[in-house]
Amino acid sequence: MPFSSLGLSDSLQKALLNLNYKAPYPIQQQAIPVILSKKDLMGIAQTGSGKTASYVLPTLMNLKDLPSAKNRHIRVLVLVPTRELAIQVETVFNQFGQHVDFPFKSMAVFGGASINPQMMKMNQVSVLVATPGRLIELKESNALHFEQLTMLILDEADKMLNVGFKDEMDKILSFLPKKRQNLLFSATLSEKIEEIKGILLHEPEVIKIESEEQNLDLIQQTAYSVELDKRGPLLRHLIQSKSMKQVLVFTSSAYQCDLVSDKLRSNGIKAQAIHSRKSQGARTSTIEAFKNGSVRVLVATDLLARGIDIVNLPFVINYELPRSPKDFIHRIGRTGRAETNGEAITLVTPEDEHHFKVIQKKMKKQVDRIDSRDLDFK
Repeated sequence: MPFSSLGLSDSLQKALLNLNYKAPYPIQQQAIPVILSKKDLMGIAQTGSGKTASYVLPTLMNLKDLPSAKNRHIRVLVLVPTRELAIQVETVFNQFGQHVDFPFKSMAVFGGASINPQMMKMNQVSVLVATPGRLIELKESNALHFEQLTMLILDEADKMLNVGFKDEMDKILSFLPKKRQNLLFSATLSEKIEEIKGILLHEPEVIKIESEEQNLDLIQQTAYSVELDKRGPLLRHLIQSKSMKQVLVFTSSAYQCDLVSDKLRSNGIKAQAIHSRKSQGARTSTIEAFKNGSVRVLVATDLLARGIDIVNLPFVINYELPRSPKDFIHRIGRTGRAETNGEAITLVTPEDEHHFKVIQKKMKKQVDRIDSRDLDFK
């Protein structure tokens, strides 16, 4: 099915071609017509499945038919759990928004940055991408208005609920007009997602894309058995022996994140950490440095990795296991995307053995194991 069959304008189809979108992904094929029909939608699709474009494109089409909103009156609100994802989503809106034939402006707002510049730039914004806390601050400062809002989009709703945004969500919903189109996207379907579906959505279309298994087939997985005190040396050995030029390393805490990146740098490997304790400026520059190759290793925590989208990322390493098998699948899914092969490596200490068995059972895949004692490293 080509993009030309989905009801998009010629200018957006041309933009898709220029941005090397060759054919729509399943979530795009199914979601775009639903959103164009202005129905509510719940889409279950993992990160990296093309869901951002699946709502950006029809949102721009729907905005075309609306009269211009008053200044500081937002037409479309997109809520996301992290600053990085806010920037990423707004970038896609901006990319395609340049190709529409009506006045359009999008903006990302988030905490960890000064609120005053964000307030000053709010003029004539059509689409606002926001984290919940900062959105509430802006609303309570009278910097924006929602009376002319036509669409609410929740992206990564599963993560938003997991990190405790419920009270903020209740307050935000109280700000919004009751008559609007609602879109909810989540990587997983859970009781919490079903609950918010019942509150937020009206007779929604439900789309569920089963793609985890397909993506896993593109990922070469290997696990290394290693003693706890040998993880650092093994990590450095793997990076050097496999000549990894770009690798995303996962840890379970900000403390460990800093520790691992510091140790890599002290051993001559260009590495940077990204986690919630870093300033927004530091986080943005770190991701850019990783994308352009000036940083070889990016060490990240799970929540921050939601906003990291690297084209053709070749390597992912689990320095520590995540608590959830779903988070494990999400981690390794940073590689092996868009029909490109990738490699995922997991370091398994004796304390991890039981949990790693559970992870393998959940993803229905036995991972090849190597005993690190057979390797020559210090």
